Amino acid sequence: MLITRRLEFDAGHRVPSHASQCRHLHGHRYALEITLSGEIIRTEGAAEEGMVMDFSEVKAIANRVLVDRWDHAFLAYQDDRKVVEFLATLPGHKTVVLPVVPTAENLAAEAFRVLDVAYRDTYGNQLRLHRVRLYETPNNWADAERPGTAPSGAEPSC
Repeated sequence: MLITRRLEFDAGHRVPSHASQCRHLHGHRYALEITLSGEIIRTEGAAEEGMVMDFSEVKAIANRVLVDRWDHAFLAYQDDRKVVEFLATLPGHKTVVLPVVPTAENLAAEAFRVLDVAYRDTYGNQLRLHRVRLYETPNNWADAERPGTAPSGAEPSC
């Protein structure tokens, strides 16, 4: 069984080597869809009976390990040194320095990496992260999926 929880957050970024506008500092209202696979819990009387996982717990875990870190932050590529150095001069600025250029594709892959550990078999029902879909805009997204699942289509992102 697959279940999906959608969360939203705001963040800034730039793609330093982009040939168009995305090389400039800008931001997005990102949406993050977290899809989990697992067996439906059949334990009679359990709080999660009939569920793969309680949606509120999906949200709480994602917020704790990822969304609260990225929300209202500037997601900066570690080798974009001038931007990283500039942001460091702003007192209290929320900056997340990443080892990859913060494209939708790389952010989806990074989110999958972080979330994959957090959702491992929480209820003993073979729970695991199946896919992370990161919307950069309503029309542009990237999917990071567990190996062995078919890729979904998406428009190119900046």
